[in-house]
Amino acid sequence: MQLPALAIRNHQFTIVLFLLLVTLGIVSFFTMPRSEDPQFDFSAAVIKVVSPGTIPMDMEKLVVDPIEEALNELEDIKNIKTNVEDGLVVTRIEFLYGTDPDDKYDEVVASIARIRSDLPSSIVALKIDKISPADVSILQLALVSERASYSELKRHAEALEQRLERASGVKRVDVEALPELEVQIKVDQRQVNALGISLDEVFSAVQGAAQNLPGGHANGGDRRFTVRTSGDYQSLQQIEDTVIRGSQGKFIYLRDIATISQGETLPTYRAKLNGEKAVFVSVVQRKGSQIFNVMEGINAQIEEYKPRIPSEIKLFTVMDQSISVERQISSFFNSLNQGLILVAILSIIVLGFKPSLVVVSAVPLSIFIAIGWVDLAGFGLQQMSIVGLVIALGLLVDNAIVVVENVSRHLRDGDTPREAAVKGSSQVAWAVASGTLTTVLSFLPMLIMQNGSGTFMRAMPVTVVVTLFASLLIALTLTPLLASKLGNSAKKTTRAQKKLESIADTRYSSILLWALDRPAKVIGISVMMLVGSLALFPFIGVSLFPKAEKPMILVNIDMPEGSTFARTQEVADEVSKRVRQHELVNDVSQNVGRGNPRIYYNIMPTRQTVNFAQLFVTLNDYQLSAVEPLVDTIRSQVGDIAGAKITVKEFMQGPPLVAPISIRIVGEELADIQRVAMDVEKLVANTQGTVGIDNPVGNFKIDLKVDINRDKAAMLGVPLQQIDRTVRTALVGTNMGSFRDDQGEEFPLVLRLSQYENPQIETFEDIKVRSNSNQLVPLLQIAELNLETSIARFQHYDLERMARITSDVLPGFTAEKVTNAIVEKLNGYDFPEGVHYAIGGEQENRKEAFGGMAKTVLLAVFGIFAVLVLQFRSFVQPLIVFAAIPFALVGAFIALFISGYTFSFTAFIGLTSLVGIVVNNSIILVDYANQMRRDGLEKMEAIMAAAKTRFVPIILTTLTTVGGLLPLTLSGSSMWSPMGWAIIGGLLVSTLLTLIVVPVLYKLLGKMPEDIEV
Repeated sequence: MQLPALAIRNHQFTIVLFLLLVTLGIVSFFTMPRSEDPQFDFSAAVIKVVSPGTIPMDMEKLVVDPIEEALNELEDIKNIKTNVEDGLVVTRIEFLYGTDPDDKYDEVVASIARIRSDLPSSIVALKIDKISPADVSILQLALVSERASYSELKRHAEALEQRLERASGVKRVDVEALPELEVQIKVDQRQVNALGISLDEVFSAVQGAAQNLPGGHANGGDRRFTVRTSGDYQSLQQIEDTVIRGSQGKFIYLRDIATISQGETLPTYRAKLNGEKAVFVSVVQRKGSQIFNVMEGINAQIEEYKPRIPSEIKLFTVMDQSISVERQISSFFNSLNQGLILVAILSIIVLGFKPSLVVVSAVPLSIFIAIGWVDLAGFGLQQMSIVGLVIALGLLVDNAIVVVENVSRHLRDGDTPREAAVKGSSQVAWAVASGTLTTVLSFLPMLIMQNGSGTFMRAMPVTVVVTLFASLLIALTLTPLLASKLGNSAKKTTRAQKKLESIADTRYSSILLWALDRPAKVIGISVMMLVGSLALFPFIGVSLFPKAEKPMILVNIDMPEGSTFARTQEVADEVSKRVRQHELVNDVSQNVGRGNPRIYYNIMPTRQTVNFAQLFVTLNDYQLSAVEPLVDTIRSQVGDIAGAKITVKEFMQGPPLVAPISIRIVGEELADIQRVAMDVEKLVANTQGTVGIDNPVGNFKIDLKVDINRDKAAMLGVPLQQIDRTVRTALVGTNMGSFRDDQGEEFPLVLRLSQYENPQIETFEDIKVRSNSNQLVPLLQIAELNLETSIARFQHYDLERMARITSDVLPGFTAEKVTNAIVEKLNGYDFPEGVHYAIGGEQENRKEAFGGMAKTVLLAVFGIFAVLVLQFRSFVQPLIVFAAIPFALVGAFIALFISGYTFSFTAFIGLTSLVGIVVNNSIILVDYANQMRRDGLEKMEAIMAAAKTRFVPIILTTLTTVGGLLPLTLSGSSMWSPMGWAIIGGLLVSTLLTLIVVPVLYKLLGKMPEDIEV
């Protein structure tokens, strides 16, 4: 390869090229997007439909079925999931990997628009959102006050919203937990009964007066006039003056039978911070922006607005993601810097000061060049890309070490610095290039994985690949150039290098000779070690993604079905009070009626009902060693609250996951599904390691059924539709139009009864409906009230009815083992006909992730084999190189077993990374043995010479790779330590075995491709 010689000959061009590349990297480093987690989109959407007072069965028939049928007509669907409960439907549709997120979102919107007119008129909200992990609040503020009114809190929240939206990089600002305001027309039921006026009559009169129909236009001579008719209401006084009935000059006005006022709707969502009334303001970052720049603009706006906030209102920061990003980036760069220092120390000890400068210079140069390329590829700086740099740190000096060590050897043999640089680098150029290419191919599986896990991790393999290519470019151009300037300093041999060379000439040579004389025994021992390490696998355990090391947890409170908003609020207050007692707790954000605003990339708020509350608890420590005991303490501390089902949730890494353990019970008949689900719930509860079990269909709901005597209603001439509308008006109110105040704000006009602040059963005694003969008929004369038990909520999965039983896992247990124990019990359960189960949760995601990984690993292995065939021009010698791969398993499994980590997705990444890393040592050894044979040595002489000559660079490259990964590995990160241990353990063991087994295999199989008889 002539590239090193060209780089040395055209040294000015080489230096200018690298100056430009490094400058691009430095500029990118300061300008590229920074975030906590990967920012990406995938093809999925969620549809939320709210219809208050509609039971789940009716929601299924009237809302779910039409929506799912419309969505099912779309192409490339992966799955459709729906949660159905009282008054709420949440449908999530996910499309196959590779489809365009924007196009699929538009298709979903168009599908829902086509059937919108077929959906019930009782729907008060229908919202379609694109699911994006990047669409997360980076900042959650709280305006807190017990004395200030909601209207005052609203004024300041909206003013703050407008200001924050001006900040650069802000996508949107959401104001949460404000009560909705309405114009309430509260009718005195007994008074209208006495006057013979029905609620339907009041409804018709107000609705007719509230309509604003354009009059059109009229021509007068040569002029055209726009005709304005009555228009809508201009003031509350006009509403009061609405004529309900009039005859013979006498009128009954609305003010005579009702009170009209502007007030709050029935409570559906209220929030508190540390026990005080609060309104939340959350900020979503624009994708591709730099979080620190965004926060700088946000903080400037906040400081500017703070003086305008009255003293009785306090502004608190509940969550600031930039703090976590700063901590993570600092932690990763500390690992990077520490790794760089270790690599430098090892290089100096073995190679000497000046040669090590050439080696170590490759590190910052490669990193900065890679950062520029990562930025051009559209990936920002976040945990995945930084970990990619850390992984590459140990690898990118390998090429430089091999080149510098070979150049130094030529200098010691008497060549001039320039000759040594050209010969030494050219001699190993193809081995370095093919070694880099095989390492790149080992990261191919992560690069082309077509699932959520692959998308989540993609920035890491991209970063590793571009960093390795940058290091290869440096090793073949700049490193030879710098090495040519070393002069006689590179001829000197360090004490460590002498020691390693002495070991190579004595102990290693004697061990190698012993092994070459006993090839069968060596291979047998190696195979036994491999089998023994595989036997450790069941004890290691399998997992997907670990818990996230976040200083925050969620506490979900599920009250019995039928609980009032006030009762849920009362229990949430008590739980919040208990949680706040812990020293580890900073703040408790309390949400009643809905989940906390979205503050984590894989958690989507879904529940929206009066019997649900969620506490978002921020902590002053993120270490799992502190968080996990707190979670256990809170679980036991709130376990005595009667009637409430309280689950404490820790945040998890990776793609969205409802719970680590999830069992789907699928069937047609809800009664069968419910019965089986309750049995499975008990089965899961009796399995060791489960906690926080949730079974949505296990909760029964008692409904008050208005059974209408249709014959009586028909005989008295009372339309059924009028009965339904009257009942709704009497209980929760009916929307009759809208009212626009002088500020331009619109409020719904709602008709309801005034007897009770909240709907009461006693209301039915006063309800009367009008017949076709204009007579008022008591409702209870044509209907009776009966209590009915019904299902509270259930789910659909791919259009089938389903119940999902979920569970968290206690510390010390793995989801894999617990799930397998549950499956064993399920296989012995007698399922009724038409009902079956499916496993979801972590096991489903893991099979999808690992399955996709396994397929692409095979592709990578064939790619590596093809590269080796091209290099060695032989089909046999690549098999010798491949012998190092199985032994990587030995070290990886031993390291995971000793360190106590499970075989997680990141450990799998470490293992696949090893495929490319460990073959490099074999490539260097086999390639040099072939060169020795071409120079006239016999096979045994060549393999001995190659093994002793390459002993030092192989040991050094292994130590630098380990040194680069050691700080990250020892950091104790639940996410990245397993990967580090897998790589370090696998590399150490495979290196030691490679130095023995590869020469043995070369003796048995190492036929030269050009001339077998050499």
